[in-house]
Amino acid sequence: MQHFFYFYYVELRLFELLLRWIFQDQFITEQYCSGNIKVNSLMRKILLFIFISCIILIIGFFSLRSCHAQADLPRLQSKVDSAFIYCKKQGFDTTFCILIDMKIHSGKNRLFVWDFAKKEIMHSGLCCHGFGGKSTGEKPEFSNVVGSNCTSLGKYKIGIRSYSKWGINIHYKLHGLESTNNNAFKRIVVLHSYTPVPSTETYPFHLPVGFSAGCPVINNELMKTLDGLLRDKKKPVLLWIYY
Repeated sequence: MQHFFYFYYVELRLFELLLRWIFQDQFITEQYCSGNIKVNSLMRKILLFIFISCIILIIGFFSLRSCHAQADLPRLQSKVDSAFIYCKKQGFDTTFCILIDMKIHSGKNRLFVWDFAKKEIMHSGLCCHGFGGKSTGEKPEFSNVVGSNCTSLGKYKIGIRSYSKWGINIHYKLHGLESTNNNAFKRIVVLHSYTPVPSTETYPFHLPVGFSAGCPVINNELMKTLDGLLRDKKKPVLLWIYY
């Protein structure tokens, strides 16, 4: 974050220098044919100023994205520690878990596959939230009520692999383990993909509302990766949606 603010300090200094350069002289004298004429150079300087400003803003945009991604790691780590303790105690698989942070902007990666042994993110991707209630692209509403079409917070046990009519035609049953999501199986909340979900971040733009009726919905490529990890597991894998 310190580097981020330093970048914008440099950017402001560049703006200041450009403005001084633009207004230091408004006219230059040029020779044209047989006579001397005054040519206003202000417009050309303004156009160059706009061009350079756009480049600076584009660099700043990607710097901002990078800063946001780094800021989420401490929050993720705190959940990882709790998830590992839970998996050991409940007899779940302790090689990896899936964590979904619904507080993260929907246009940023917010599903993380965490490797417990290597203590690092194995895979990550976008994840849609339910469109029910007063949910918007910016902020989801959560509910455990059947028919709410909302995302339910809490820990889930990933169940059997089955056919899906969406995405790569595979889904995994989800069994809610808490009072906030214990209707998940009854609500047919499953982990599946949907072809229109992008495989790369769309930040600062949110994902469209309507891709999910309460399921954690991801892109096809990520679903293929998760399927490869999940289908041969002997012990249940933990999926945890939190906010």
